[in-house]
Amino acid sequence: RVRVAVLVAGAGMNVQESEDAAARLPAPISFAVSPYASKLDPLLDHIRSSGHELLVSLPLEPVGFPLNDPGDHALLTGAPVAQNAQRLEWVLTRFNGFVGATGALGEMRGERFSASLSQMEPLLDTLAERGLLYVDPRPNARQLGSRPQKTPVAYRGVDIVLDLEPGSAAMDAALARLEKLAVMRGGAIGLISRPSPLAVERLGVWAVALPSHGAALAPVSTVVQMPQAP
Repeated sequence: RVRVAVLVAGAGMNVQESEDAAARLPAPISFAVSPYASKLDPLLDHIRSSGHELLVSLPLEPVGFPLNDPGDHALLTGAPVAQNAQRLEWVLTRFNGFVGATGALGEMRGERFSASLSQMEPLLDTLAERGLLYVDPRPNARQLGSRPQKTPVAYRGVDIVLDLEPGSAAMDAALARLEKLAVMRGGAIGLISRPSPLAVERLGVWAVALPSHGAALAPVSTVVQMPQAP
């Protein structure tokens, strides 16, 4: 079957919402957890016990910065590479057991930082050296993972942001489009910016019907493109 993956970002920014989403959503749906989350250990235990795959959210400089603020440990285009490396290390050591990282931190998607190859290259090298994948939260972004690297990185961009427009009808339409993209591309990843009650409800209804459409819900890691052997 065609594999369809959904990554729920913003986990931990509202602990109650995140725990409810972890309990209600099907296990193949993956979660990206904020490194700033309060009560991090109980939240991680809750998500893991529900069977969900974990990624860590990287606080990358977004459009609209500094009005859109990714926090005290943000990786910034104007910062020295060495400083960003220290901040990345802080993020990657906040917790363990994650398969990779993403630039999605709630509704922020790190567009400015991701557009800077001189800043992204060392970040991707660090992830690759640790055996971590990267999910680019910018739909239709240029494939950074195809560039030459010391160690190739498992990389894929999301195909669609599912909660970009408000309302049940808009999300249902986005989920239907995600299925079509999965058929066209051999697999697809949808991004949810935050585990809102509406998103959880519509995802649950959609996931029940998905097998009858000839598609299978799968963790993000099964859809991400594996690196080519050197």
